[in-house]
Amino acid sequence: MDNEIKKNLEKVAGTIRGLAMDGVQKANSGHPGLPLGCAEIGAYLYGYFLKHNPKNSNWLNRDRFVLSAGHGSMLLYACLHLSGFKLSLEDLRSFRQLHSRTPGHPEKGHTDGVETTTGPLGQGIGHAAGMALGLKMLQARFNTESHEIINNKVIVLAGDGCLMEGVSAEVASIAGHLKLDNLILIWDDNKVTLDGPLKDCDSEDTKKRFEAYGFDVYEVDGSDFDALDIIFSKVRTHQTRPVLIAAHTIIGKGSPHKQGTSKAHGEPLGTEELIATKEALGISLEDFYVSQAVRSYFDKKLIQDTALEESWHKEYALWRESNGDLAKIFDRMKGNKIPEDLEELLRAMKIKSPLAGRNAANEVINKICPLIPQLIGGSADLSGSDKTMLKDSPLISRDSFIGRNIKYGTREFAMASMACGLSETGMFFPYIGTFLVFSDYMRNAIRLASMMELPIIYQFTHDSLFLGEDGPTHQAVEHYAALRAIPRLHFIRPADNNEVKMAWLAALKYQGPTALALSRQNLPEVKGTDVSYGEGVGRGGYIIKKEETKPDFTFFATGSELSLAMDVMLELEKRGKSVRVVSMPCFAIFDKQSDAYKQSVIGGDLGCRISIEAGVSFGWHKYIGIDGIAICQDTFGASAPASALAKEFGFTVDAILERLLGN
Repeated sequence: MDNEIKKNLEKVAGTIRGLAMDGVQKANSGHPGLPLGCAEIGAYLYGYFLKHNPKNSNWLNRDRFVLSAGHGSMLLYACLHLSGFKLSLEDLRSFRQLHSRTPGHPEKGHTDGVETTTGPLGQGIGHAAGMALGLKMLQARFNTESHEIINNKVIVLAGDGCLMEGVSAEVASIAGHLKLDNLILIWDDNKVTLDGPLKDCDSEDTKKRFEAYGFDVYEVDGSDFDALDIIFSKVRTHQTRPVLIAAHTIIGKGSPHKQGTSKAHGEPLGTEELIATKEALGISLEDFYVSQAVRSYFDKKLIQDTALEESWHKEYALWRESNGDLAKIFDRMKGNKIPEDLEELLRAMKIKSPLAGRNAANEVINKICPLIPQLIGGSADLSGSDKTMLKDSPLISRDSFIGRNIKYGTREFAMASMACGLSETGMFFPYIGTFLVFSDYMRNAIRLASMMELPIIYQFTHDSLFLGEDGPTHQAVEHYAALRAIPRLHFIRPADNNEVKMAWLAALKYQGPTALALSRQNLPEVKGTDVSYGEGVGRGGYIIKKEETKPDFTFFATGSELSLAMDVMLELEKRGKSVRVVSMPCFAIFDKQSDAYKQSVIGGDLGCRISIEAGVSFGWHKYIGIDGIAICQDTFGASAPASALAKEFGFTVDAILERLLGN
C-alpha cells in the first residue's frame, strides 16, 4: 500500500476512535469496545476499499457494508460521517438520543448509508448473504459479454456473538453451498464477549468450521493496513467462494485499564479513562475532533467516488442501448411494478373448488410470476408441501443463478434473514415458504423485516390443528396471535380460493411484509367472498352475509372456519334467528380502515358476538367484546384425522349450536 495513503488511513482510524469514544461518552450509553478495536478496518473499508458514492447511497452497483455486530454502531456512524454521507457531526453528538439519526443500533431508512437494520446478533450475516445472492441473480439476468453492470461486493463485519448465534451457521452453510463469490465476512476476532473472555463459553475452531462450509479463510492483523490490503485486493479480483477474514483485534484498544476485557464492551469508558485512552493513542483531547487533513482526504476520495459512479452510468447507458428488452425488465423490477390489471386477471382465474389454500396459492403464484419479474420464490425444504415451487423456472444453484426457485434447505431462520437481504437489493420481491408452526424459527427475522417495511411474502401452510395426524408439534395454535402482534406485519388468513387470490394481491400491493396462513385441507368456496379487492380482502374485514333484521348473532371468522360459520348461520336461520357473518382475513388491514367503515361492519348492537378460529382466543375480544364468545383453540391439539379433531375440540355445527343455544 502507498505510504501516503497509509498515513492518511492511520489518521482516519484515530479520528474514528475519537468520535466513537466521544459519542458513547456524551450519551453515557453504548459500546466503545468494537469501534476502538476495529478502527483500522473501518478506515480501510471507507477510506480506501469500498466502491460506493456517499452522495448517492442508493447507487445499484455500490459495494454494501453491513455491521452485523450492530452494538458497535459508532464505528459505522463515524465512517459514514467522514465519508460524506448525510450524517453530520451534530448527529454524532446526538448518539442514542430521541429522534436522532444515530440510534443505538443501525436502522435502515433512518440513517443515510445504513444498508440494513442490525443488532440481534448474527442476522446481519443473513442480510448480507441475501444481498450477495440477490446480486448474483442480477448478474445472471442482466450482465452481458459486452457490458458488466453488476460486479459489486457485500462486506459484513461480525463478532464472536454473531458467529455463535445459530442463524450464522445456517447462513454460512448455504452461502458456502452456493459459492457466493461476492460475500466477504470479516470476523472481529478479539476473544472477548460481553460476559467475559470467549474461552469461558467457546472453544471451537471457527476457521475450520468455515472451511467446512466452503469458505476461503484468511487470517490477518486487523490493525495492519498492508496486511488488510493484500487480502482485500486479492479478494476483489480473484474471489471464487465466500470469504471469512479472521481479523485479530483488541477490544477497547488503547484503553489503559479496559482494553482486552469485557469492561470495554457495553459501557462508556468514563471521563478519566477516555482522556487516558486518547493520550495513549495520540488522539486530540478535543470532543468530536476531525482534523483538516482527514477532511481533505475524504474530500478527494469523494471526487473519486463520484467519478466511479459516473463511469458506471456511462457503461449502464451503453448496456441499455444494446439490450432494450432487458432494460424494460430491469425498470419493472427496480420500480417493483405490478400489472395494473392484476386484480382483474386474478378474479378471472378459474380455480377448482374445494381446494386447499396452499394449492390455490400455488396456482396464483404460477399465474402471476411471469408477469412480475421481481418475484422470486423459495422454501425451507418443503416446496412440495408448502407449494411455493414455480413450475416453469429452474432452481438457483452454484452453477446458475438465472432461476427463480431457491432451495434454502431446512434453515428457516437463514431463509427469513436472507429474504431481507434479497429485498434490500431494491430489485427483488421475495416470497418464502414453510409450515406456519415453524414461523417460530423465523420470528426475529420477520420482526426486523417489519421494522424496515420490506416487501416480503411468507407463505405459511398447514395453518391449524386441521392438518391432522402430524399432531400438536406441527399444529399452529398460538401463531396467529403471535404474528398479528408484530407491528407493520400483515397477517392474512384467507378462507377460500377467492380470498387466496385477493390475499396475494394485498401482499403485492403492500410496502411491507405479509404473512399468508394457508390450509392443508380442502376448503369450499364461501358464498359472499367473490367480491372486488376493495370490497373484500382489501378492507381486512367485510360482511359476507347481511342480516335481514337486527341480528341475534354476529359471527367473525377466518380461514377454514369461515365456511363453518356460514353453516352455523344456516342452522340458526332455520330456528328463526337473524345472523350476520363477517370475514376477518386481516386484522391489521381492517384496523387501518376509516371509523365509519369499521362501525358499519362491527359497530352497534349486533346481538351475541362470536369468533370462530382454530387458534388461541387472544386478540379477538377487541371485536367481540369482553362478553363475546370465542370458539377457539386455547390448548394444544392432538394427533388424529381432521374430522376427529373438529369433533374433539368443538369445531362442528352441532357443538357450536349447543354452546350458543344450550340444546
